[in-house]
Parts: sequence; C-alpha cells; structure tokens
Amino acid sequence: MEYVYAVGLGDLVLDGTAPVTGVDGGTVRTVGGGRGLTALVSTVPADRFAEEHLPRQLEDLERLEAIARAHHAVVDAAFATATVLPMRLATVYHDRARVAAMLDEQHPYFEELLRTLDGHVELGLKVYAEPKAAAPAGGPEPADASPGRAYLQRRRAERRRAQDTYGAARESAERAAEVASALASARAVHRPQQGEWSGGRGENVSNEAYLVPRQDVERFRAELGAVASDVPGVTIEVTGPWAPYSFAGGVSS
Repeated sequence: MEYVYAVGLGDLVLDGTAPVTGVDGGTVRTVGGGRGLTALVSTVPADRFAEEHLPRQLEDLERLEAIARAHHAVVDAAFATATVLPMRLATVYHDRARVAAMLDEQHPYFEELLRTLDGHVELGLKVYAEPKAAAPAGGPEPADASPGRAYLQRRRAERRRAQDTYGAARESAERAAEVASALASARAVHRPQQGEWSGGRGENVSNEAYLVPRQDVERFRAELGAVASDVPGVTIEVTGPWAPYSFAGGVSS
C-alpha cells in the first residue's frame, strides 16, 4: 500500500539538509500523474494500514504520534523546496496506479489550490490570558482588616483581575485578527488549545492560522507582536512558518 504525504506540481524533492524517512522508516518516493502533478509516497504494510486495520493505530496515541511526526517531517522537507499541498494524516491507496489515478482525477482542484498557495506560508496566531501575571486589582488591604475580611477582599480582587484580563484578552484577539487579516490572504479559526497544549502561557483564548505571503512574514510578526505588548496578563504568540496544513482543503478570506 502507498501512504501519500503531499502533492505538488512538477518534480518534487526533499530538503537534503537532514535525512528524512517516511512512516515506519519507509523510503519516500514520487508518483506522477499524467497531467503534471506529483505525489510523495512511501510503501506501508497492508496489515497495518488497510481500512479494517487503520482505526486501531489511530486510537493508539503513541502510535498516532509516531505517524504524525513522520508525516509532518516529509511534508516540511518537501515544503522547504517547493509549494506542496499536505494530505490528510494516514491517506493511503492500494498501489501506485491508484495514486496516479487520484492525481489525474483531482487535477483541476489540486492545481488551482497549489497555485493559490504558491508563495505563501502558514503562520499560527495564539492569544493567551494569564490573570496571575496581570497587575493586582484594587489597593492594599487595610491594616486593621480581620483575616476573614482580608480573604474576601483578596478573592474579590482576584475575580476582578481575572475578569479584566479575559476582557483584555478578547479585545486583543479581535484587534490581532484585524491586523493579521490585513496582512494575510486567508484565515482559519481553530479551537483554543487546552491543558498541556497551551504551553504554560495561561489560557488560550484564541487559536487561528493565517496564509501569509513569504515576503510579509517578518512584518506579520512585528505588527502582531505589538498588539498586546503593553497589556498586562495578555500574551500573543506567532508560530511558524509552516506548510499550509490549515488551508489544504481550500482557502477562504
């Protein structure tokens, strides 16, 4: 069976600065269609990747992570040298002939999308709220306050600080989206990340991706970095550049 990583126009090669192998160490090769499209593939065993066996692998988080890492490594190595369209994780065809047939069948759609993505990268934009990092709300506790009263005052101050911080984070996210959209060709909105995926920066209140012309990447970073630079408890993070994973199914402004 053939595992498909990405599709591009013309010849595709991997960035040679570091060795890259496919899923389970497979050798990455190319399969060409008859109309100028090329797919990056590697051979995988049917007893693991056939339709009836694949769900068990994807339910195993350790196994899923290994597949995802190999998949993204191939896509990123190809994206370093050409515009490519990343395929969904665990896209598998029975053989090379069926991969070639898929390329020919999907040619108009793939070609149009690849030409739209050409010269662009994906940048992530995340906004975090961390009330504890914000300046304390309210004034100092009265010297003669009882322990109980002092505790209630602290709790009220913490609630006000949290409300103010989340409000500021939402306003910053709206402003960031305006600035980013003015610099980008397309926008994709994702669910905010939670728990360990938030990276310990506080609560992720906004998680978006933007399709940005390569020449505007540094400008994007600079302008987005300034949006909340003076807002206590609010952090804006720009990640990437990445291959356009968020726009592999099409783009919308």
